[in-house]
Amino acid sequence: MTATVLPFRGIAPRIDPAAFIAPGSNLMGDIEIGPGSSVWLGCQLRGDVNVIRIGEKVNLQDGSVVHVSSKGQGTLIGDRCTIGHMVLLHDCILEADSFVGMNACVMDGAVVESYAMVAAGALVTPGKRIPSGELWGGRPARFMRDLTEAERAEIDRIAKLYFDLSREYLAAGVGTPPNS
Repeated sequence: MTATVLPFRGIAPRIDPAAFIAPGSNLMGDIEIGPGSSVWLGCQLRGDVNVIRIGEKVNLQDGSVVHVSSKGQGTLIGDRCTIGHMVLLHDCILEADSFVGMNACVMDGAVVESYAMVAAGALVTPGKRIPSGELWGGRPARFMRDLTEAERAEIDRIAKLYFDLSREYLAAGVGTPPNS
């Protein structure tokens, strides 16, 4: 099994050769994925009515969905973001070094700033801004507390862990580098 990478409206996903795309993931349309980023098993990315831009060394974990709105700016994901299992991102912005926990949803026009953390299961409603250094959780998401230094360091650790893991998978022949 391989990943499915398809054009839409004449625009095919552009995936850096140093990215890792896992088997069973599906990418369609106006998508750019930067070097060292990883898209894990079962992820669905659909850049059909707007753009999806993913920076360097981002990890988009198993079962996550990324989509866009024709009325927004697209879904923009900065460098070294961690996006947990089964996350839904819809026409939002994740700044570099942000963290979105498992099964969270970040909706249209929302912004998760650098070194901000969205808790597992949280619902970030349209237009909400999650400030740097804060943990937000709940449905709808609300401020819970400031991040500890250990949690800020954990954001960096997990991004590196997933980058290293993606290199190991590629070296073992699991998944395919794009354009191969």
